[in-house]
Amino acid sequence: MKTTGKSFIAIVFTMFMLILAGCNAIDTGSNTEAAGGEGKEPAKKGELKIGLTVGTLANPFFVSMSKGAEEAAKEMGAELISVSADYDLAKQTSQIEDFITKKVDLILLNAVDSKGIAGAVAQAKSAGIPVVAVDVAAEGGVDSVVTSDNYQAGKLAGEYVVEQLGGKGNIAVIDGPPVSAVTDRIQGFEDAIKESEIKVIAKQNGEGNREKALSVTENILQAHSKGSIQAIFAINDPEGLGVKIAQEQANRGDEFFIVGVDGAPEAVDALKEKKSFAATSAQHPDDMMKKAIEIGKDIIDGKEVEKLVKVPVELVTQENVDSYKGW
Repeated sequence: MKTTGKSFIAIVFTMFMLILAGCNAIDTGSNTEAAGGEGKEPAKKGELKIGLTVGTLANPFFVSMSKGAEEAAKEMGAELISVSADYDLAKQTSQIEDFITKKVDLILLNAVDSKGIAGAVAQAKSAGIPVVAVDVAAEGGVDSVVTSDNYQAGKLAGEYVVEQLGGKGNIAVIDGPPVSAVTDRIQGFEDAIKESEIKVIAKQNGEGNREKALSVTENILQAHSKGSIQAIFAINDPEGLGVKIAQEQANRGDEFFIVGVDGAPEAVDALKEKKSFAATSAQHPDDMMKKAIEIGKDIIDGKEVEKLVKVPVELVTQENVDSYKGW
């Protein structure tokens, strides 16, 4: 078909307009506004990752702490990596190094040795990871410490012993690991009895567990004749229960009463027996851990936090145990 010059120009012009329209329809991706004209922030990828290392999961107290951490982490949509150090400083140090390698956003530390763990804490801080010490203080530059009022726990136990003994008598103390919670409890207990005529005739390290406390109590009972001890204070309930077993095996159940710290389920059962296990300064481990995670999140968000938070304790005895809610 023959075309005129004018027709050819018209065809070329039409093709040019179609090409131009097509170019304008291409989305270059440079416009970030939605159809309504409002800007939209891109979603953050990933979730908060938290590393938790506790002294030992063989102790119901730390199991309750871990459960509290799981609940709090779940509520904020965070991932929780929970491990047990089994009261081994080298193992806990390795666990913190592993947290650093995994690039966690927050480390929750229940130190097995408040001073010994300082190097690992410093490593985490150098990597830009905040560290919140839980239940016991830790050196090395932690951002905050969330703990029970352990001095109060020891003091309540001591006051109870003084009251029950009428301010005089002989007692034994079962000590524990070299952490601030233990030293604070011992200090509170000693301050409570110092104005009395009560004498500590034996003090042994139960290492925070039932088996060791049972063993050292056996030694104490062998070294001191029947009737020479009126009470034993143990720095936690697992130790207190170990003391109770040794007492029963030695057939000295009527000789002295036992006071512990924790408010653990087995200790509550022992209180309800109305026998030698007389009292425990009860902590709230789940609440403590939830508070620690809350503080850790505030640190990550750049907020100022308290350097030391103390969670109150309460004395549970055979007389009020039925009203105690427990863990």
